[in-house]
Amino acid sequence: MSTDPVIARLEASPARRLFAIGVLYGLGGLLALLALLRPPGPGYVVMLLALAALVLWVGERLRQGSRTVVELTGDGLRERGGAVIAPLGEIVRVERGAFAFKPSNGFLVTLRTPAARAWVPGMWWRMGRRVGLGGVTPGGQAKAMADQLALLLAARERDG
Repeated sequence: MSTDPVIARLEASPARRLFAIGVLYGLGGLLALLALLRPPGPGYVVMLLALAALVLWVGERLRQGSRTVVELTGDGLRERGGAVIAPLGEIVRVERGAFAFKPSNGFLVTLRTPAARAWVPGMWWRMGRRVGLGGVTPGGQAKAMADQLALLLAARERDG
């Protein structure tokens, strides 16, 4: 991506970020505590500790990933550091509807061709032709970004 000016930004809401991280760390801690203080059996201890480790790992990924800022430029969607999420030329449609398979407080982007899977917990994910943006982000920022992206797509269609 080039150094196009940023049209819209999407960053984590501090309150949502703190709540989501706290829930995951709390659940991981409770699972570990349950496994160590009240072991129902050796198989269950291993299962509970493995599940606790998984939940704590996801919580740490969320803590790190929710620092990310997603930017919309004339070239498409990218992370602030420059990592490309979806080039504008590949974006076909933006879905914001209530029944769209999208993250909480977010929107869904459909691409022309499948892209590599990627996941930044709480911020965005990409699977095949679908990119979901949102999660621990404010709804107003996501709506503004989706609207601006829809305008860019409409201008592209109009200009041919």
